[in-house]
Amino acid sequence: MRISKVAVNRLAILTLATLTLLLAACFVGASYLLRVGINRPSEEDRAYQAGLDRMAGEYPFIMPWYDSLMARGAMGEVTMRNRDSVRLHAVYIPARDTTRRTALIIHGYSDTPMSMLQLAYLYHHDLGYNVFLPDLFAHGKSEGDHVQMGLRDRLDVLEWLPVVDSIYGGGTEIVVHGVSMGAATTMHLAGEDCPPTVRCFVEDCGYTSVWDEFAHQLDELYGLPPFPMLHTADLICQWKYGWNFREASPLEAVARAKRPMLFIHGDEDTYVPSWMLWPLYEACASPKAIFVAEGSRHARAYRDHPREYTQAVRRFLAAHMKAREE
Repeated sequence: MRISKVAVNRLAILTLATLTLLLAACFVGASYLLRVGINRPSEEDRAYQAGLDRMAGEYPFIMPWYDSLMARGAMGEVTMRNRDSVRLHAVYIPARDTTRRTALIIHGYSDTPMSMLQLAYLYHHDLGYNVFLPDLFAHGKSEGDHVQMGLRDRLDVLEWLPVVDSIYGGGTEIVVHGVSMGAATTMHLAGEDCPPTVRCFVEDCGYTSVWDEFAHQLDELYGLPPFPMLHTADLICQWKYGWNFREASPLEAVARAKRPMLFIHGDEDTYVPSWMLWPLYEACASPKAIFVAEGSRHARAYRDHPREYTQAVRRFLAAHMKAREE
């Protein structure tokens, strides 16, 4: 049986049209994923009031402390221009008694420093530390056009370190403590050649890589496999912003870590799934400790277990923060 040339042409046109539609659908889906995943957070999310409202609802016990800071004018603000001349903003809170010990606390995805006040309370109120809370690129009061998912945020934090040291009088000894995307930033930073002011790190519910996290979210939210949408979004991100999801890998960064790290994760976390804790912990090349928060979901370890969380942090710092007080 011979197939006519007309039929062959029609089949070719139909195949080409189908492929074109599939490619277009893939591109639209990937663009949506990228827009949802790494576009600059909304003005509402960037507002400090949103974080304050959340703190008041979830951690009411810290609000008298916060109110006293405001009444004393104890919370300062500082800005800098990073290596690309992007204006970045941060908040800082000096300890009541002079100390060289400082906690640099890094917020998560679409959050602000106000969303980290519970940890500021832990370090400032309970441990007597200075506190420094940066707005990451494209978050809060910082400029920026997209969410960097921790990869390039590490470079901004590196640039903040001399600022922190100058604010608190030189010779500062710093613990970097991040939550979720802030934990990813912390782990990326741990893989860098940090100045001696940085003594140790605490990561709370960070992911193994942006690729792994986005693949997990695609499956959880839409029941979709990584191919082809995640692959396409990855290519668009590389073309548009100059980085890709696989290189944004805290798992690879902690393998280069030289300073101690405390790993924290809730064992009921399904957003950044709790299984990610174990390869991160095992890959870490530096001295390490671990705290698994039983029954806790994403970024809820401190809320659910404030005493145990504080004890774990206190023990870790006692072993690795050696600042000499004046």
